[in-house]
Amino acid sequence: MLYQIVSLLLEVVCGILSGACLLRLYMQYQRIPMSARSGNPLGRFVFALTDWIVLPLRRVLPAVGALDSASLAAAYLLQLAEFGLLWLLAGAAGGLFAVPILAGFGLARMAISGLTGAVIVYAILSWVQTNSVMADVIERLVAPLLQPIRRVLPLVGGIDLSPLALLVILQIAAIVLGNLQAAALMAF
Repeated sequence: MLYQIVSLLLEVVCGILSGACLLRLYMQYQRIPMSARSGNPLGRFVFALTDWIVLPLRRVLPAVGALDSASLAAAYLLQLAEFGLLWLLAGAAGGLFAVPILAGFGLARMAISGLTGAVIVYAILSWVQTNSVMADVIERLVAPLLQPIRRVLPLVGGIDLSPLALLVILQIAAIVLGNLQAAALMAF
């Protein structure tokens, strides 16, 4: 019972922090203004959650093109810490080699979950007309992923089904990722 409680708490805390690091990475890649002057409340929230780990890493890990390698490394380190602590709590059973593998797959799973959430929020916001900064940010996050689908999938009766198609693709990616994780762990 104690392991389950600690596991849940670690998953929530590390999930929020590593998800915020991934969101920071993606927002910077999409060049979405995140400063306080931009009026983007999501950017301020992400900075508040991640500056403590990203800024020190940025001193040693420079950006690679448009990718903020410090944010990616921070997200991976948080996942590594989560799975490392769970491994220790489980009595260090199994090989230590599984911890970095699980952290990598956990990071990919976090990215898929985050994108899924963003698409759902985008779809809900598309039903109502809102002129908020958050709606604009969500649209800028999701639009690059929907563009290729919209080129292939036409409007059906005036309804854009591309968010639904993207959700199906993300769910398939999650299934494939789960099977790859199982295969990777079995190989070692």
